[in-house]
Amino acid sequence: MHDIEPHFRWRDLYVASEDTRSPFYGRKYSEFYFTNKLYNFYLHPQWDEFGSSTLYAKILFADYEQGYALIELIGEWNDTLHNDIMYLKREIGDALFREGINKFVFFCDNVLNFHGADDDYYAEWAEEVHEEGGWIVLTNTRLHVEQEMHDSRLHHYLNFGEEYNDLLWRSQKPQIVFSLLEAMVSGRVRRLAG
Repeated sequence: MHDIEPHFRWRDLYVASEDTRSPFYGRKYSEFYFTNKLYNFYLHPQWDEFGSSTLYAKILFADYEQGYALIELIGEWNDTLHNDIMYLKREIGDALFREGINKFVFFCDNVLNFHGADDDYYAEWAEEVHEEGGWIVLTNTRLHVEQEMHDSRLHHYLNFGEEYNDLLWRSQKPQIVFSLLEAMVSGRVRRLAG
């Protein structure tokens, strides 16, 4: 896992540690020292820790004028043992929401497992963003992760599932990825995967 880097092709457009409105503003990274771990496996040092012991993130792009953020996740999303949604919402979601972000895209290609618990934080977050005309999308969830999320009733609050999977996002510009997902959420486009 130590060689899985966050997506870096958009760094010429946005760097969260250089964005004064980002919750990760001012963070310093090492290319040589690996400190964050997922169980017994070290993670690449570019991933950001936000309070969870099993889930890490990287804000890849934020557009405050249009109100959206594109965020990549890695690890195990474990609400049962670690209440990861609390950390994700409070440390990243709420911080960006205060800055005008109401549309959140989470790239879940590297989310290996999901363990659900209460849906209170999901309901709260969904209500907050919906009141501002926003939404939350999870893309490229693994089938067993998607099934566990569905069993935990998260489809009432988040947009995820087959139509949001197999999205080839890494080769696109962030504005294109956002526009495509926004069209999907609004129902203007049915399925963009392929």
